[in-house]
Amino acid sequence: MSSSQEIIEITEKYGANNYHPLPVVISRAAGAWVWDCEGKKYLDFLSAYSAVNQGHCHPAIIRALSEQAGRVTLTSRAFHNDQLGPFLEQVCELSGMEMALPMNTGAEAVETAVKAVRKWGYLKKKVRPDKAEIICCNENFHGRTTTVISFSSEQQYRQGFGPYTPGFKLIPFGEAAALESAIGPDTVAFLVEPIQGEAGVVVPPGGYLQKVREICSRNNVLMVLDEIQTGLGRTGKMFCFEHEGIRPDVLVLGKAISGGVLPVSVVLSSKEILGVFQPGDHGSTFGGCPLGAAVARAALGVLVEERLAERAAELGGRFRARLESLITGGKVEVVRGKGLLLAVVLAKSAGGARDYCEKLMNKGLLCKETHDNIIRFAPPLTIEEKDLDWAFEQIKQVLG
Repeated sequence: MSSSQEIIEITEKYGANNYHPLPVVISRAAGAWVWDCEGKKYLDFLSAYSAVNQGHCHPAIIRALSEQAGRVTLTSRAFHNDQLGPFLEQVCELSGMEMALPMNTGAEAVETAVKAVRKWGYLKKKVRPDKAEIICCNENFHGRTTTVISFSSEQQYRQGFGPYTPGFKLIPFGEAAALESAIGPDTVAFLVEPIQGEAGVVVPPGGYLQKVREICSRNNVLMVLDEIQTGLGRTGKMFCFEHEGIRPDVLVLGKAISGGVLPVSVVLSSKEILGVFQPGDHGSTFGGCPLGAAVARAALGVLVEERLAERAAELGGRFRARLESLITGGKVEVVRGKGLLLAVVLAKSAGGARDYCEKLMNKGLLCKETHDNIIRFAPPLTIEEKDLDWAFEQIKQVLG
């Protein structure tokens, strides 16, 4: 077997330079733990950006993968398969939505939602042809496609990739009054994350989603929630919108819907909204494939059967309280988040977050910086409490 250093060197030689990973090479994983090529053990505190809520290689999910792979993996949507219908029923019942459209990646699902709300705007709301407008928030992260970066406020995501797709307007996150002011006659939707993950786990003021729901309903504007990162138990509820007792018009899911095993995503909504699609309007060769659907069925089952949302609420509350005890040490300025989606914001005097992530890596704890001064903590929801205790001791040594 090649060494970690050899793997890093060959990756850097042949791979395009679009990521800045920590210098660790993971070769095996189970539950909340991963091992490098030399056998060193690390606690995963990133969960592949919340795609591995159920833990690495969960036996029930891997069993579903293996069994389905031995039967049929791909049919395309030219034919029916015996896994897609049951998966769509399961995810609709879990979310309380009427209809679902399966895709692969989260960005692909966001693109699908954009197309759906635009077509709804033309067919149902009767906005002017080719004038449909979608409102989004500053500091959003919805993916990396050309259309999605067109409504990003992060200049690095945009620089060198223009011209940009028109039809989007940006407003401050967490300010309901800004949404009210931005709505015009051609506004068809407001696309928002209930918590901004890539921006640094930014939580809006309490009641924000309730106000957004009221504003959207009153103005006949669709409320579209991107819960690719916050959904499926991560914040202590199955869906983050449940914290405020509302329901969106369109819900976008990905990441943990397949337990980190395959790219699976889905757009959920009403028959009125997703019913605007007709055969030939939109599609995906792999979207809804029997292998992905079988894996997603097992992954959703694990979330429910093991009560992982409740586990995230309980463990996350305790862990956050312990992180907040570090604020008096001078390096940690703020702790924020919900459930097991947490972040520490470093004081300016503490220096950059990357250095602390490398120190934690050397102690056997894997996490990742977001922006220069924020460290995100998002372990698998299956993590043992004793492992959380161990993780805090490492964090305390580095940040205390």
